[in-house]
Amino acid sequence: MPRINADALDLEEQVIRTNKVQKTHKGGRTLSWNVLVAVGDRNGHVGTGLGKARGIPDAIRKAIEDAKKNMIEVPLVGTTIPHEIEIQKGAAKVRMKPASEGTGVVAGGAIRPILELAGVRDVLAKSLGSPNAINTAWATMECLKNLRVAEDVCRMRGKSLEELVPWLAKKRAEEAAAAPTFGAEAEAEAEAETDTAVAVVDEESEAELAEGEA
Repeated sequence: MPRINADALDLEEQVIRTNKVQKTHKGGRTLSWNVLVAVGDRNGHVGTGLGKARGIPDAIRKAIEDAKKNMIEVPLVGTTIPHEIEIQKGAAKVRMKPASEGTGVVAGGAIRPILELAGVRDVLAKSLGSPNAINTAWATMECLKNLRVAEDVCRMRGKSLEELVPWLAKKRAEEAAAAPTFGAEAEAEAEAETDTAVAVVDEESEAELAEGEA
């Protein structure tokens, strides 16, 4: 998968979790932080990263840089995901299901901010395994990475859309047939508005010319 240029996207960052770590040495304890961050443009691109440093600002900066390197593109169908999926990463297991429009993001923990930054607005998601935020975030990213739309699956299998999902092919054909009608009506309305505007300009020009002759 080609790397996505994060600099070309309008990204938002959100800190998912901060964790304080103390390491004991011979001379005493050393305090450091690790931060889990998600970045996304709310339009099908999202990434997560982990940063470690002595201070929180440096850890957040490192996490954002790491997240931008791990950006993925999420295939969406309208406002939801294409199909149900379940992925296990370590001890964490995440399950996602498509939802009808208006449902919202039904998820919690580390899953919710990742889905929201990816641009998913309607989905049912649940963490079934470990509550560890880092493993849950990686499992969520794997779920989004393994999503496929019907056209991609047809291309990989060398089949047509009618063979694999005939109902979807019929729906797409109906949408394509309805689109030109709407386009023609919109074009006719635009032409009518243009003609009206031209007529108004002509009337104003004639009135100004008449006043000048007078």
